[in-house]
Amino acid sequence: MSRRISRENAMKLLYQFQLRDDDVDEQIEVFISEMDDVGNLERAFFLDIIHGVRTNEKEIDELIKAHAKGWSLERMPKVDIAIIRLAIYELIYRDDIPFNVTINEAVELAKKYSTDQSGSFINGVLGKVLKSIEPIKEN
Repeated sequence: MSRRISRENAMKLLYQFQLRDDDVDEQIEVFISEMDDVGNLERAFFLDIIHGVRTNEKEIDELIKAHAKGWSLERMPKVDIAIIRLAIYELIYRDDIPFNVTINEAVELAKKYSTDQSGSFINGVLGKVLKSIEPIKEN
């Protein structure tokens, strides 16, 4: 089982949610049933990310808007939005993942799935988000 594979597939499904208005639970089940590497999926981790991002999407998007200076969500590539949402969810709600791991994984996803500039853009946004939430997480 691999968190990296689970995270990557969660990002793909979060991206898909932006494109399709179908029932979320149905999309999840179809997505999992069509996966090639379903044996490597940490299902609980994968589902926590999916449902966590969906539940907290407004708060997460407000953080993106506040820290992606000069960029609106409408202008950002949808893949970048999916990656940033996933990473912010991990930064805020997953205490079992070190911040640097979350940010590094997000940058690697950007390098693999998005534009040449996306890795540094995502790194910058997540760095700013981290600085804003670190004092809260320490309490």
